[in-house]
Amino acid sequence: MLDLHGYGPGIFKGAILTMELAVLSLLLAILLGLLGALAKLSKSGFARGAATTYTTIIRGVPDLVLMLLIFFGLQELVNDVSELIYEKFEYDFFINIDAFVAGVFTIGFIFGAYMTETFRGAFMAVEHGQIEAGKAYGMSGLQIFKRILFPQMMRHALPGLGNNWLVLLKTTALVSVIGLADMTRLAKEAAGAVHEPFKFFIPVALVYLVVTSISEFGLKRLEAHYSAGVARG
Repeated sequence: MLDLHGYGPGIFKGAILTMELAVLSLLLAILLGLLGALAKLSKSGFARGAATTYTTIIRGVPDLVLMLLIFFGLQELVNDVSELIYEKFEYDFFINIDAFVAGVFTIGFIFGAYMTETFRGAFMAVEHGQIEAGKAYGMSGLQIFKRILFPQMMRHALPGLGNNWLVLLKTTALVSVIGLADMTRLAKEAAGAVHEPFKFFIPVALVYLVVTSISEFGLKRLEAHYSAGVARG
């Protein structure tokens, strides 16, 4: 392990934290994306309106602004609710939002909007006749989703999902502004202390490059898996 003037082990731990943040944010984004896509395709006007409002706001506001708004704004909202409950019921409590939890929630919430559009397009790309065939065979809605809709939807969604993951991975660097000790923040502090920025930021850049390269390889394998038996050309 590179010592980097004694900062190496700390930056290594920060890299692990960054990967944990990215994976958990991705899982939340996929969940929100699936829910958002189903809402946009539903017959409920309220569900479609809520999903459209969600994606419009997220895609129209910069990620950094949203991160600051959610982290600091949510903390203030929780404190206001706490004061209100104390005034009404004389029950005092305080909730301090953890920077890691806030980072996961914020990044997952932001990319859930992008995943919504990715999954919506993928769902629409599945031929409706196959769904009708599943109903004709007596399949339940859950069986149709698991055996017909989801596997074919994933084939269409993987390119967009992969792009979103790679952008999400790089977006994790923004959590340094809310005080989370990820590898970007630790490298910045170390570079400021010893005045050698290249020595610290190049290893951080290499970590991101290695992870994105591995991710691209894994995505190609997934695309090959979900495209099995599909004619190309």
